[in-house]
Amino acid sequence: MTDKRDYYEVLGVSRDVAEDDIRKAYKQAALKYHPDRNPGNKDAEHKFKEATEAYSVLSDAEKRPVYDRFGHAGLEGRGGFDFSHAGMGDILSQFQDLFSDFFGGFGGSSRSGRGSDRGQDVQVDVSVTLKEAMTGLKREVNVRGVAHCETCAGSGAAPGSRPERCNSCGGSGQVATQRGFLMFATTCPRCRGRGEVVSSPCPTCSGQGRVERQKKVLVTIPAGIDSGQRLRVPGQGMGGRPGAPLGDLYVDIHVEDDPKFQRDGADLAAQVHVHFGVAALGGRTELQLPDDSRLNVTIEPGTQPGTVVTLRGQGMPRLDRHGGRGNLHVVINVRVPKKVSKKAKKLLEELMTELGENGNEASIQDRA
Repeated sequence: MTDKRDYYEVLGVSRDVAEDDIRKAYKQAALKYHPDRNPGNKDAEHKFKEATEAYSVLSDAEKRPVYDRFGHAGLEGRGGFDFSHAGMGDILSQFQDLFSDFFGGFGGSSRSGRGSDRGQDVQVDVSVTLKEAMTGLKREVNVRGVAHCETCAGSGAAPGSRPERCNSCGGSGQVATQRGFLMFATTCPRCRGRGEVVSSPCPTCSGQGRVERQKKVLVTIPAGIDSGQRLRVPGQGMGGRPGAPLGDLYVDIHVEDDPKFQRDGADLAAQVHVHFGVAALGGRTELQLPDDSRLNVTIEPGTQPGTVVTLRGQGMPRLDRHGGRGNLHVVINVRVPKKVSKKAKKLLEELMTELGENGNEASIQDRA
């Protein structure tokens, strides 16, 4: 056991964490690495087992104090579930009630080992530009996941046949093994916890009852969406058994950085460059927004470099119940010419004299 990771590290919690927080941390890990969400992913399966083992110890009022004091070595010889060599069917069977509570039908394992009748939930990542986030859009996404086989209706048996009750476990999916004075229930090796055996496998799914499917779904992304937000599209996940509800599609949004605008929630910020004459005398400058609309920004006479002009209601649409739009903050940068003609230099010196601005005489070049 010395090569095992620290259980607190596995769940990402501190050693003085409360019991409720241990449960929350495990739920998060179980949702992320559950085999139904990561079909065929051995790394995810390992992390799922690792997190489940950590939870089984840290949530136990007797085992946790022993582990805190002696580490992994203190748990040796104390029985319990062997996670390092256990199959997924064993783990799902042992923690069936917990998973049912966590997932509410998603990712839980029934006695037959085939999971819930409800279809699989699917998660996809979608990147959008700031323009798309400002206007909203419809985006077609590819959805891949595991669905119940339509040929055999998820039974795993070839058409015209049906699964038979396992004689080894009597259809329970588990067999009892006696070790000394104790009895242990383990997954039936013949039916692998299903409680049924298929003598004539379905040719489409090879008796698994599930197949991998891919489809395209048109997702409506609302105006004002922001990075880190998740959209739920009911019934657009994978199909379940006949008559059972389909899973849901979850779309995680990432808004790409924009070269001209910075975003803070519903507010936008941008910089505009104006001639120093406009800053002194006042005027207007045009700014193109991410959605390609244009608006005029009024420059007041005597505007100083770095001045911020706030245009209310010109930012991003709000998704909250208040609605409306955020604000646009425009930072004014004054553009000063690097080279001026002799005539322009003379006029500028006359202007400085007129305004009573002598400036730094050492910086004024020789008029000759």
